[in-house]
Amino acid sequence: MLRPLFRLAPLALLFLAAGASPEASAQQPITTGYGTVTGLPTGARNSVTTLAEADGRLFAGPRLVIVEADGTVRFVGNNGALNPATSDQPRAFSIAARPGGRVLVGIGFTDDADPDTPISTAAGFAVSQDGGQTFGYRPAPLDASTDVTVTYGVSTLRASPIFTSGDAAPFDVAIDPASGDLYSANAIAGLRVSRDDGATWQRVVLPPDTLRTITPEAAYAFPYTPAGVQLPGATEPGDVSLYGFNFIAYSVLVDEEGTVWAGTLAGLNRGEDSTVVASGDRAWTRYEADAARPSPAGSFIVSLQAREIDGARDEIWMAAWPSGRSPDFAPNAPDERFGVSIWRGDDENGEAIFETVLLGERVYDLAFRGEAAYAAGQNGLFVSDDAGRAWRALRSFRDASGAVLPIRPGTGVFSVSVTDDGTIWAGTGDGLLRSEDGGSTWALFRSNVPTNPTTLGEDTPEVEAYAYPNPFSPRSDRLTRIRFDLFSAADVRVRIFDFGMRLVADIDAGTRRSGANEVEWTGTADGARVANGTYIYVVDAGDTQLSGKILVLD
Repeated sequence: MLRPLFRLAPLALLFLAAGASPEASAQQPITTGYGTVTGLPTGARNSVTTLAEADGRLFAGPRLVIVEADGTVRFVGNNGALNPATSDQPRAFSIAARPGGRVLVGIGFTDDADPDTPISTAAGFAVSQDGGQTFGYRPAPLDASTDVTVTYGVSTLRASPIFTSGDAAPFDVAIDPASGDLYSANAIAGLRVSRDDGATWQRVVLPPDTLRTITPEAAYAFPYTPAGVQLPGATEPGDVSLYGFNFIAYSVLVDEEGTVWAGTLAGLNRGEDSTVVASGDRAWTRYEADAARPSPAGSFIVSLQAREIDGARDEIWMAAWPSGRSPDFAPNAPDERFGVSIWRGDDENGEAIFETVLLGERVYDLAFRGEAAYAAGQNGLFVSDDAGRAWRALRSFRDASGAVLPIRPGTGVFSVSVTDDGTIWAGTGDGLLRSEDGGSTWALFRSNVPTNPTTLGEDTPEVEAYAYPNPFSPRSDRLTRIRFDLFSAADVRVRIFDFGMRLVADIDAGTRRSGANEVEWTGTADGARVANGTYIYVVDAGDTQLSGKILVLD
């Protein structure tokens, strides 16, 4: 029996953003016409922005999903699970995991009250001691308005307190493998450390832009104020810091030697454990991009990872970007480039040895297994089998049958991790990829809302079919997917009409098997992009007809 053509699901329920479409609890296969995709639990997200691993477990954000060593997939990022004080949906901005079950998750939200300038906002931390079975909440690292000084060694520095959550998003976190201290890189709020499992956080003083090194034993008088923030005691709005880019932290790592590495908008900072004094402060050396000496490719260090080497000290790899600073304040800024820079130790004179690979590539994350190195970038996943000396780029991913997996064209790879058994995981803007054979073949995991759910909720509205992303921009999204279920195998045809019921696209999707299915539409009619407006899709499958709306906004 045909279902009525105009039985349309409410438009508001169908407007699911790309990367924001939740998925059924079971790992349900989804037939796409371009290979099979495995579903993730309800509430997961398609855009996988952060990954971490320990003890064979994979932790994936932004809506936290844990893949256990036995393959069991758990969704723990539901409302209130990471931050019980709020019913809002938390996002895992950053994740650190250590062997033995210790996990630190930096959580936050995107404040999109002004859609033109969304703000990444801090919401605190979630800490687990049992591999993510349970979490405890910790507060965001904000200052009180009276925190107008900070002590560094023998110096008491004037400081500008950061007490706004929009200035303190936790872009990276780390756990000291020896002491258990927690570190967080919180953008304008800077680098912070907690020595009491996240109950309290203290500012970590790094060198100002005008100094290459600082030591706790020397006296200093520079203001500890991030660039663009009003100076201590200033009365005019224009009295802001001009040389505090190195106080704006985006990445942090603690290596096997206890050295803390911090990436900022003004370079890479290195604080050796051997320089720590009784107060807990340590000496720091800053390295910024400099064409005249070995240095990072760019001064904006967005990611830090250690490559373990048997019998030798770890190498420190970093994703370096141009900082965008004015040459008036950073003379080397015009020479900065995208690339992956590697600290390979110090020479006989104690000078750092840097090497840059993948010059010109915008890289987001790094991972390793022995000599194998993986770089997640805007232009794909880059793979090296010889510790970075030669690279190959994966821009499409094939399954075991040789079919190219259905990943949105132009989608970047944002995160990468390798679990203990050698499984490679790569987070893209259109799903989570897994390879169990060193990157030769891949499986794709993606979220989707179940149709006709037995339990209704924010993540599971009552719909018989839906399109995502919706609203849909053909220019930026490249395609939208129409999702529906079949009770039995059937020939599938999808027609797209404008709101005047004029046919604009007719898609023969072939014979599809029973279960979850998807059909893609590129937002075109006869090869040309369609105009903005509301469109109606009609799915014909055997004796079943489903329909819904798509809002095109380009």
